[in-house]
Formats: sequence, C-alpha cells, structure tokens
Amino acid sequence: MSLNPVISVLGRKLRLAVIGGGPGSFIGAMHRLAAQLDNRYELVAAALSSDPEKCLKAGLELGLPADRVYASGLALIAAEQAHPHGADVVAIMTPNDSHFELATAALQHGFDVICDKPMTNTLEEAERLCATVRETGKVFCLTHNYTGYPMARQAKEMVAAGMLGELRLIQVEYVQGFNAREVPAQPGSWRHDPVKGGPSLVMGDIGTHAHNLLRFITGLEVEEVAAEVGSIVPGRVVHDYAGAMLRLSRGVRGSFWVTQAASGVENSLAIRVSGSKGTLEWNQEVPQILKFKPLDGPAEERTPNGPEVLPLAARSSRIVRGHPEGFPEAFANLYSDAAEAIAARRTGTQVNPLALHFPNAEDGLAGVRFVAAVIASSSAQGAWTRVG
Repeated sequence: MSLNPVISVLGRKLRLAVIGGGPGSFIGAMHRLAAQLDNRYELVAAALSSDPEKCLKAGLELGLPADRVYASGLALIAAEQAHPHGADVVAIMTPNDSHFELATAALQHGFDVICDKPMTNTLEEAERLCATVRETGKVFCLTHNYTGYPMARQAKEMVAAGMLGELRLIQVEYVQGFNAREVPAQPGSWRHDPVKGGPSLVMGDIGTHAHNLLRFITGLEVEEVAAEVGSIVPGRVVHDYAGAMLRLSRGVRGSFWVTQAASGVENSLAIRVSGSKGTLEWNQEVPQILKFKPLDGPAEERTPNGPEVLPLAARSSRIVRGHPEGFPEAFANLYSDAAEAIAARRTGTQVNPLALHFPNAEDGLAGVRFVAAVIASSSAQGAWTRVG
C-alpha cells in the first residue's frame, strides 16, 4: 500500500465525523480503527449515542472537545457544515432504520459518506438514496468489509483474468451460531425490531454480506431467486435462516444460504466459484488462504503478498508474506480506498483505479433488491422471483 496518497493530493488528512457506534458497540470501534489504520483520516466530531450523558462521556474519552460532540446525527451534520474546519466525511453506524435519513442529510449538506450495511431497510429508500448519491456526485462507501480481504480481491482479479474460464456455478454461505439458543419472543436488541432492524434480521445482517461478496468476486448479478426465509429456533419471531437457488447473469447457476442459528459455528462466510477451467474457494475464517483448483492440474494456494499475487490483492496487504492480517485490516482497506476517491473528488485529480473497488450506493441498492426478492419468493412458496 502506497504512502498516504490522501495527504499527497489533499495536503492533509480527511476530517471525519462519526454518527453512532458509541459505548458497547463492536462495529463502532471497528469503524474508528479502520479509519485511522492507514493515517488517512482525523476524527474531529461525533454523535455517539442517543443518551446525551453517554454521548458526551464517550466523545471526551475519544479526545474530542466538548463542542464537537453532538446530541444527534442531524445536529452534527448541520453544525459541521457551518464549522470553519468542519468534517469532510460523515461515517454512519447507527440502527438500520436511520441510515436513509442521516446519509441523505449528509450528502445534501456536502459531505462524502461512509455507511454501515445494509444501506437502507426498504427498497424505496434505497432507490431514493442511490439517486441522491448520483445527483450530488459525492463518494458513498458501504462497508461490506469482507471485500477488503486481500484474498477476496485476489479471487476477483483471477476471475476477471479468465483463469477459471467460463463461469458455471457459484455457492455462497454465511453461517453463524450466536443466535442458536432459544430466546424470548421479544428480545431487547434493536436488531430484533422489524422497524429498526428491517424486514429480515438474517438477510439484513449477514445475507447482504454474502450477496455482496458473490457480486464482488464474480462480477455477476443475481437475476432470479427461489427462496425460503424464516426462523428455525422455537419461539423466535424474526428470521434466523434463509436459503435460495440462484439464476445469475450469463446463465450461471448458484446456491445461497445464511443462518445465525447453527450451534457452535462462529463466523463462516465462504464462497466457491467454479468455471470451465477450475474452481476458487475462500473462507473468511481462514482469510489468508485462497484455494485454486485447476481442471487439469494440482490444487494451488494463493496467500497475501505470496507468489502470483495480483495488483489489487498486493495493494491490500500491509505486511510481508506469512504474517496474518484480518478483519480490522480488511475493514481499513475500504476506508483507505474511499479516502483516495474522496481526496481525488475534492481536488479534481485522477484517482488510482485500484482504489475504486469499495462497495458503493449501487451495490447497496442491489443488496436491498436481493433481500426484497428473497422475502417475496419465500412468501410465494419458493416461486422463482425476479430481482429488481
């Protein structure tokens, strides 16, 4: 990874404001770490909690002055626009139902946006937000962070280079087990509230990740689904399982399944891409290894900064071969790529094409369309349903 192209283009770090991700939030800490790992951002403002006391305490603990800690996201957006040294970028990591309002306000106030997934809860909101991104011309990065892993990026380039030949079959799954226990009918987390968390817990939380990884690596679109979605844990009222057969562009077939109720499984996001010349396999729990199985040769492995690593993967590795990198570094790759795109937009300069592979608003819209199609197909007893 090159030495701080943001400072070389912009003359300074990007000023970042964060909304959400306060005390007790795993993903909030990941966002802040990712933003600072490659020294491209300076955290200047925050609205970390809807509780004013917690919000101020958390902001001061991050080293922010009291007057740059705000009681709400909308207050932050308005004040930072007027501040003489206000934020350049707003990062949003709030409950899903607020993504649309906050991202739209930030874009309309002149900020570039980094937003946690899913982009929105509803298809109508996703279409409107995507239109706002197009109209404003601002950079919008959606943090499907698994696309930041070097070997996921290696797989993308190997597919694009034709090393698998004509694509034929895709299998993707995301299996977790932390929701395997029987629970009360109305758990307290906002994720279990369909208004805040969206129409399908499992699809919004991890199904969109699996769908995005499929699209990222293969360059294909899911055109039709025959799906089932529901709950397998007794007494649960939100979705903890979804499975689907897929019809993809270029006549490719696929399968998809996700669950958060597989007892004992940790975080197994895995994909297999098969073509006429061979197969690629990658599992997020062993992210350093990409398996390549040619049709007419022995199985091979690719590793970060190892032999035959391609430019997009090489750019995404920070340390020498044989040393592990993981989840925070993959997350940071999206923040760093977005930073280069934002700096280039703000200065009217050309951006490195390798920096443009982060998920954007169009990807977010595709994800929400996929969720809607899976739910519609399931409601129609698994009937084949168009996506979009």
